[in-house]
Amino acid sequence: MRNVAKRSAYVLSALFAFFSFGASAADAPKDAAVAGAPLERAPDTMKARVMGCAACHGAHGEGTDNDYFPRLSGKPAGYLYNQLLAFRDGRRKYPPMNYLLAYLPDAYLKQMADYFAGERPPFPPPAPVTVDAKTLDLGKTLVTKGDAARNIPACVSCHGTSMTGMEPAIPGLLGLHADYLSAQLGAWRYGTRSTVAPDCMGQVAKLLSERDITAIAAYLASLPAPANPVPVAAGSFKMPLACGSVHN
Repeated sequence: MRNVAKRSAYVLSALFAFFSFGASAADAPKDAAVAGAPLERAPDTMKARVMGCAACHGAHGEGTDNDYFPRLSGKPAGYLYNQLLAFRDGRRKYPPMNYLLAYLPDAYLKQMADYFAGERPPFPPPAPVTVDAKTLDLGKTLVTKGDAARNIPACVSCHGTSMTGMEPAIPGLLGLHADYLSAQLGAWRYGTRSTVAPDCMGQVAKLLSERDITAIAAYLASLPAPANPVPVAAGSFKMPLACGSVHN
């Protein structure tokens, strides 16, 4: 219940910030004119425009201590853009995000993605391990080696050996809460999250058991960020699966 309450508070803060910024910008000239003061406009910068995002994702997109609001900063702009499109167009379902993005044009979403991709706040320390040693070891195996017998590729084969992602659209998986990672893998597994076909993550997630998902999430959440936690250049390695969103 505590997490639900915290999540609701963050969402309400985001909605308030998103709409109050627009309202204050619109009202400022009228109020100033009444007072006889020079007209002033709110600063028209991306930092100001994404104030609504900051309430949930942090001022620089660094994420928060809430399990369900992920780090955005430093991820490839193509990935962030794809996710904004997915929320707007209904391929990802989270009502506050769907609502906030419903009428934003592609060009504006691209600007938002570029802004957060360029932010580089420090990573948080790794989360304490909350699973047993066998589960953590299973997670390490699936992340670093996969399971050939079940046609499950290693996470590193797409997200990179340092798990920092690859340009233009493969995300890093560091600095995320285990509960968030579990929720996203579960969403792909059950089809409530999808992307442009071929949906490579949907294919992989459907091969995972619930224990696999718990193990992968716990292991990834336990990893520290490398010294240079930036996505590798496009084409740095060949991915084992075709992914439609990579080519958007």
